[in-house]
Amino acid sequence: MTQQVIHPMVKMQRQVHSLVASNIIKPSDSIWKIALLYGDQWSYWKKELLEFGFTMQDPISDLLAVEAWDEE
Repeated sequence: MTQQVIHPMVKMQRQVHSLVASNIIKPSDSIWKIALLYGDQWSYWKKELLEFGFTMQDPISDLLAVEAWDEE
């Protein structure tokens, strides 16, 4: 039995989706709004998001729309 490793961005995406489902943030909000919720970990997540081509002004819906976090 092999265990699949979940990409860290998938975990973050699930957490953000949960925040949207809880009406804490809206899909139309800018990605930078989640910085307030990640606190000390935000610098890591911001770097990751920038590496995947996101800007902090992109809507959260763009982040949630990603189907695969493949690194090339």
